Amino acid sequence: MRIEAEALLALAERLEGPMAEPLEQAVACILQCGERGARVVVTGMGKSGIIAQKIAATLSSTGSPALFLHPAEAVHGDLGMLAKGDVVIALSASGETEEILRLLATIKRTGDALISFCCNTQSTLALASDIALDCSVPAEACGMGLAPTASTTAMLALGDALAIAVSLKKGFRPEDFAALHPGGKLGKRLARVEQLMHTGDAIPRVAPLTPMKDVIYEMSRKQLGMTTVEENGKLLGIISDGDLRRLLERDGPEALKKTAGDAMNPNARTIAPGELAAKALSLMEEKKITSLLVVNADGALEGVLHLHDLWGTELI
Repeated sequence: MRIEAEALLALAERLEGPMAEPLEQAVACILQCGERGARVVVTGMGKSGIIAQKIAATLSSTGSPALFLHPAEAVHGDLGMLAKGDVVIALSASGETEEILRLLATIKRTGDALISFCCNTQSTLALASDIALDCSVPAEACGMGLAPTASTTAMLALGDALAIAVSLKKGFRPEDFAALHPGGKLGKRLARVEQLMHTGDAIPRVAPLTPMKDVIYEMSRKQLGMTTVEENGKLLGIISDGDLRRLLERDGPEALKKTAGDAMNPNARTIAPGELAAKALSLMEEKKITSLLVVNADGALEGVLHLHDLWGTELI
């Protein structure tokens, strides 16, 4: 582990020094690739191939469409995956991997640019590349110095650095990340309000002249601890359980003679449907409320989000 950690520290120093310019060029190359609608094709053989698959997955999940091309399968038909204008990232510690070298002529003819991750910057692959990134390590962690260990760790870290640098340049946002991760814990943490809110008939609604007993009935029936007050499709306010309690404490039995318009709070807290659930929870906590009205850009009511809707989202 120390050998691999030292290899990463040495790589970080090179990225801040002699490799800074090649890395910037690689970032610019991938950005331009995305702008013209092309993809990043990552290839590697053996252990490097496994790292290449992970790099392709990281690029895709951070907003840069990418795929993995197996170099051995490529010469048996999978080269059809490589389209005109694609950028190729080739991983080979030695830079002499036969299966990758056989692809060079096609990559040069079809692809827009070739970026290589090599431990030998004087290798055939590195010298044939448009951009060669040096992932050399002082030693492998393997006792015999043979099994790819520190070198594959360096490749993985370099791939992560490249993918994250590209995503930062693109202005990739949490909202964009959420859209690409709808499943699992990440998807739950990054769920949008519109995915969780109550809509249609599930929204409690009363008119301004609705008697208080009918207001209470609507709140009980919809079980959200509140109701919206609307007229002709226009949102006027909200009545919550807390509003009712305070009204009864202040007016006693006379409170039941009032209408929804008399009791409503016209300053309802709202949120846009495209906001993240995390932001909704933060707003609820800040304002000490349990419900938010979800309104669109025109101010029209689209739904209601209750604190209970956030259970199971890994937020609470």
